[in-house]
Formats: sequence, structure tokens, C-alpha cells
Amino acid sequence: MNQNGCYIDLHAHLDGSVTVDIAKKLAALQNIALPTDNDEELLALLSVPDSCESLNDFLQCFDLPGRLMQTPEGLQNAVTLVLENMAQDGVIYAELRFAPQFHTLGGMTQEEAVQAAIAGLKSAPIPGNLILCCMRGEGNEKANEETLALAKKYLVKDHGVTAMDLAGAEALFPTAKYLGLFEQAKELGIPYTVHAGEADGPESVRAAIQTGTKRIGHGVRSMENEEVVNLIREKGITLEMCPTSNRQTHAIPDMKQYPLVRFLESGIHVTVNTDDMGIERTCLSKEFDYLKREFGLTEEQQKQVVLNAADAAFASEETKKQLRAQVLAAYGASL
Repeated sequence: MNQNGCYIDLHAHLDGSVTVDIAKKLAALQNIALPTDNDEELLALLSVPDSCESLNDFLQCFDLPGRLMQTPEGLQNAVTLVLENMAQDGVIYAELRFAPQFHTLGGMTQEEAVQAAIAGLKSAPIPGNLILCCMRGEGNEKANEETLALAKKYLVKDHGVTAMDLAGAEALFPTAKYLGLFEQAKELGIPYTVHAGEADGPESVRAAIQTGTKRIGHGVRSMENEEVVNLIREKGITLEMCPTSNRQTHAIPDMKQYPLVRFLESGIHVTVNTDDMGIERTCLSKEFDYLKREFGLTEEQQKQVVLNAADAAFASEETKKQLRAQVLAAYGASL
């Protein structure tokens, strides 16, 4: 195998992927004063330790990155810098997701935020695409409708917006409440993924399956209901699993029971992703190292996981074919 790694990240939040070095660069570019110049203190603001106590501790880490991405310059450079960090770790393709409605505090419109993020893809060292997040919540229906309309307006197969997502407080705002949103996406021809089975249980995953989605973000708590697990397998749904994130947010009580390898061995299309690289102090090579160390993931299984990601990418068939060829070249062509 290529010692530099060969990975694909399908589930990475832009704001959660801001590391100390990226924060410093974004602050300098925009003449924004950071709360501290000390790297350790910045790290504490941007990330959680492995001993993260709650989802609230985790969510507080989004505050500072959000403040650094309220201008077109900040957002554009954030996209490029995150993809640069990923490339250094051996990532060959990534899909970055963000909610345009969270980038309007400094006067940008949602559309200007989308345009800035697309511009950031153009300078990146690896191919990447954008997933626009609609958000669970109260009173943001119009903002979500605008996000959906922008996903349609800027929809392309490569180097731009390729899908939409539903993110946010899953346990407070159940997936079933948003089935109409996905009906609209389907009518508009927008591919989509759904955060489900992370903070809420298997019924959330069942609701996500009802939307007709081909991908589910996390999906880890489907393990609590064998019928839901079987549905995922039967419908060929790809799970965007994020081990470190699930460990830190306590998505499941006992990581020894983490079902990723079991799902993979049972024929489910599993992928491995970072979710929030900066907040979790992780990267894809670390995710795979963790799975090898704790769950005995083999090289052959790792290859299958990365091939699953190539097949499930929201990209053109030509790009997916190229990614698959790169993966096979890196890991060896035999399956």
C-alpha cells in the first residue's frame, strides 16, 4: 500500500475542520484579533480533549471558526486551507458541508457564502465538492428554503455544490418533521444525505430511509434495531460513519460495541470520515489507525471502505471512476 495513504472523506463539516494553523491564517487574512496567540490555548478553544463530557462541550467549539468565516475572503480561504490539510494526510477527494445560513452575520447573503466556498474549491490541491446543510430548528424555514434553492441553482457534478444535507439537533427536531424538505429536493433533482442515528435512535434512521436517500450521515444507532439495519443493507444505503466523533459525543455508550466492522462484514456500504477534524484533533489516517488498533480492521477491509466512498461520492461518474482507479493503484487491484 502507498505509505502516504489514499483516503476519501465524504462527511466533513467545514467549520468543525478549522485547526489552530487555519484559524491563525484566517484571522491574519481578515485582521481579526484572536482571543489568544498561544497555540495551546487556541487548541483548547477549537477542540475537545478525548475526555469530552457532553455534546454541548463539543458544540461550543464551533463558535470561533464561525466568527472567522463571515466574509467571502474568510470562507473562500477556509475551504482551500481545509482541503490542503486533508491532502497532506493522503486524502484524494473530499466533500465539505456547511450551512450558508450560518455565514450571514457579517453581511454576506447565503448566495455570496456559496459563491465564496465554490471559489475556495478552485485553489485546492485535491478535487472537492460542497454539500449545503439545511438546519433543524425553529423559525428557520425560509432560510432552509433559500439553501435548497441555492443548492439547485449551483448544482454541478464536480467542483461545486453537489448535494444538500439536514444537520443540527436531531433529538430535539426529529427527522420525520423534515420529510417535506426532502420531497422538494427530490422534485428539484438535488442529491441529498441525511444526518440520522447519531443523537437520536433507529427511528430517526428509519425516517431518513423513507426520504429515499442513498446516504446517511452517521447512522450508528441503527445498531439498536436489527430491522433498520436490514433496511440499510437491502436498500444499498451508504453510511458516512465517524468513529472519533461518535466516541467524543457519546453517540453510543460503549465504543467496544461500535458496529462499523460488523456492518462492513454484513455487506453494508460503510465509509469512514472525520466529521469535525479540528474539533476532534483527528484526520482520516488517525481514524483508520484507530479502527485497525481497536477493531482489527484489515488492509483489505480498509480498501473496501475507501472504494465504498468512491462509489458513493456526489461526483460525476468520470470522477468516481478516476477515484476508484487511484484507490486500486494505492491498495493493490485485487479484491
